[in-house]
Amino acid sequence: MILAVLGLNHKTAPVDVRECLACPEDTIKQALRRLEEFEDILECVVLSTCNRTEVYAVLDDVEDPPATLLAFIARLAGPEGYDISPEYLFYYSGDDCIRHLFRVAGSIDSLVIGEGQILSQVKKAYLVAKDCGTTSTVLNTLFHRAIAAGKKIRTETRIAYSAVSVSYAAVELAKNLLGDLSAASVMILGAGEMSELTARHLVASGVKTVFVSNRNHDRAEELAKKFQGTAVPFEKFMKWAAQTDIIIASTGAPHYIVRALDVAHIMPQRDARPLIFIDIAVPRDVEPEVAAIGGVSLYNIDSLNAVVDSNQRDRLKEARKAEKILEAEAKELIDRFRYLSYQPVLSQMKEKAELIRQREIKRALAKLPDLSADDRRVMENMSRMLVRKLLRDPVICTNEAAARGEEDACVQALTRLFKLNELGAPTHCEVKNNRRHARK
Repeated sequence: MILAVLGLNHKTAPVDVRECLACPEDTIKQALRRLEEFEDILECVVLSTCNRTEVYAVLDDVEDPPATLLAFIARLAGPEGYDISPEYLFYYSGDDCIRHLFRVAGSIDSLVIGEGQILSQVKKAYLVAKDCGTTSTVLNTLFHRAIAAGKKIRTETRIAYSAVSVSYAAVELAKNLLGDLSAASVMILGAGEMSELTARHLVASGVKTVFVSNRNHDRAEELAKKFQGTAVPFEKFMKWAAQTDIIIASTGAPHYIVRALDVAHIMPQRDARPLIFIDIAVPRDVEPEVAAIGGVSLYNIDSLNAVVDSNQRDRLKEARKAEKILEAEAKELIDRFRYLSYQPVLSQMKEKAELIRQREIKRALAKLPDLSADDRRVMENMSRMLVRKLLRDPVICTNEAAARGEEDACVQALTRLFKLNELGAPTHCEVKNNRRHARK
């Protein structure tokens, strides 16, 4: 089995690429519920935020794990898939996969080091997968330990001493542009978690006039009430934008909700007052052409990097402490995975099956000397698939038993049924040699 992660994030891909793979929870659930279409993926968790889309998986012993995961990621983008350039992707397996998730959960890998949202996002991604039945021993153990490590970082270091997040960075940008925010009016498009965090930071920075607009007007009123603001009907938010200084967009809409034509129409009503759009949504809420309109400034989530950098300087020292804690936690889990009691038995079972497969395919091919090279490859592939499919259920059952702490019975049964104690059972070296001869 192979533990691996394939994905992209703010370090590897720009926002216009990330937004193509930003998946709402319903889309992730649909993909996970159809995981049986990917026979080589035994377990799977999808983590999708505004800054990353990552697929963590336990795979069968496939020849090309990245290609298998890439096919699954493409499926997340829709029935027709999405053509992802390899330059935007990263791939880690084994120990490196474990260390990567620990860094993500510990907010070391975030756009804003120490931001608080990612840990809850990792936990939610895991619970969604668990509810869909796509996790078992390996990913259950991995995510439990990663979440615990993330909590430990936040209690044993000052990496999260001040509330810093993408929403906080958006407010910092507004302060840099306008200075004192006490006289500024702000409209927030969206009423989700990111919008609430943004409103909280705005009020803390002195903003007294807050407008909130959302497709669900009840949600807009609920959020506005928390900050003594005003709920604005979603279909009329552009009318209110004419009297607003800053518009922060953070909806979950799959398309632009602010069009350049509409913005150009309201600008003459503003008496030459500048209008600032800060688009922290992925996919983006504001049409890029808005930036070309006179008197308008547009900043998307990638534009926050400068603010983020200044916020992170104070956290680098704490991040070094966090790195040491995460490495110790990851190493402990790596050692645990390495010595799982049932893994040697599963490996021995697979190795014995592979040796038998090679012997039988060799005998069959010897009786069919006139077969073409293509026909021989077909027979090789067929025999491999037969072995893989026959062993799939015993492997899954053993993993599930281990999750309940009942793997001993499965280990004994596999050892007896497959006669793994016999002196003639193949060794790892024998299997490697047979594979080498087969390739020749």
